Amino acid sequence: MSIGKPIFVSALLLTVVNLLLRFASTGFQVFLSARIGAEGIGLLQLVLSVSTMATVAAMAGVRTATMYLTAEEIGKNRFKNIRNILSSCIGYSIGCSLLVSSVVFVFAPYLAKNWIRNVQTVDSIRLFAAFLPVNCLTGVMVGYFTGAQKIFTLAAVEVVEQLCSMVCTVLLLNAWAGHDPARCSFAVVLGSGIAGSMTLTTLMVLRLLERAPKYPRVNSTGRLLDIAIPLAIADDLRTGISTLENLIVPRRLALFAGEIAPLATFGTVCGMVFPVLMFPIAILYGMTELLVPELARCKAAGSQRRIKYLVRRGLRIALLYGALCAGVLYLSADALCMALYHNKQAAQYLKLFAPLAVMLYMDAVTDSMVKGLGQQKASVRYNILTNCMDVVLLYKLLPVYGMNGYYFSFLMTHVINFLLSIRRLLRISGVQIDWKVPAATLISAITAGVLAQCTDQGLIRAVTYCALFPTGLFLTKVLTSEDLNWIIGLIKPNFASKKNTAP
Repeated sequence: MSIGKPIFVSALLLTVVNLLLRFASTGFQVFLSARIGAEGIGLLQLVLSVSTMATVAAMAGVRTATMYLTAEEIGKNRFKNIRNILSSCIGYSIGCSLLVSSVVFVFAPYLAKNWIRNVQTVDSIRLFAAFLPVNCLTGVMVGYFTGAQKIFTLAAVEVVEQLCSMVCTVLLLNAWAGHDPARCSFAVVLGSGIAGSMTLTTLMVLRLLERAPKYPRVNSTGRLLDIAIPLAIADDLRTGISTLENLIVPRRLALFAGEIAPLATFGTVCGMVFPVLMFPIAILYGMTELLVPELARCKAAGSQRRIKYLVRRGLRIALLYGALCAGVLYLSADALCMALYHNKQAAQYLKLFAPLAVMLYMDAVTDSMVKGLGQQKASVRYNILTNCMDVVLLYKLLPVYGMNGYYFSFLMTHVINFLLSIRRLLRISGVQIDWKVPAATLISAITAGVLAQCTDQGLIRAVTYCALFPTGLFLTKVLTSEDLNWIIGLIKPNFASKKNTAP
């Protein structure tokens, strides 16, 4: 079976779409930062943190569970069970989302007053609660279309959703919200809710048009719960603690003697630096999105050889791409942040976090492959451990070391989580890593970075790095002509030799 079709062509399509959406999202973030400033962005991040926590709790793992179960049934050629699985997932989603939505709506004043510390955000929180069931059902449908490999349809719908969300939000900002941060938060939530409702309607109609035949009812609730509950626990803990982190960072940071504007600093890192840091990962999102159902199908079909191939190839791509992006982000940090935000502090923080892109990008791919191989319970354990560590470290370190303490906590917890996840992945897949490859990659990246700093121009340094880094990879034989043939073979399968195809 060729690796080029279906997963990598589908991944290429998703990559292009995700990249376009990330461009739009980052541009919109820049627009908002110019409109409401760093403190306004900090307030918006707090509102979105609460919203994200509620979404994850209401989703309760159903999106990934739907994707996994759909792909598993396709892998076993049991197409007749998909209708029943989708019905179970929809029912599960409605129950969970209505429960969480009710709780958020009732406790909105408490959340606004005691968590966000801005009572004007009550309306934004309640509006989000009203749209919550819609968002969760959309997640179910996205999971189904991804697991069923209906990627083109899904990509088209997601593009329309993003455009609709941005248009609605901009209209609300210009006509009503002005420069008020609380009203801007309300406009963002409303614009996103309107777009989400349109997406759900579209996906439901497309599913009904498939006219899937009816089969006798098969009880799939047990399988759904077995996958969704561990995912829900992991996601809830990770997001809940992440929200707690976002809420305590400005407060604990205010106790640091050298910090005069904690909310602005928080907004700079989370609302300016992190979007730029994670922007290039949109290139990998297509692959990470499809690795879950692809590995689930391989696991269901007992294709261990193909699993090893996908794991090796996925880790290799993430390593090389992460090292490339880390160097570019570091070398062009000043030019990027001044062009986007006119903020020197953001450039300093981007330089600090940029080298971590290698680990962060590899961790995203590793996490997808672990989930694709059915190791959701292991993810629960790792997330509980590292998230609890993060809260404790932030609480203790921020008043003493300020943002240096934040960076240390971020680094330690992400390193531990990544090492635990990749250890689990290698063990269950049977893949062995040749450690000469990551060592040679890092040496090539550092060498290219040092040589590229000979010029003071950020753009020229980034371009120089992009030329020197691949050269170093070829000299150290990390990249070979076989890899080039494989890449070309994704587009022209007949060009690649037979040894570049997966079993």
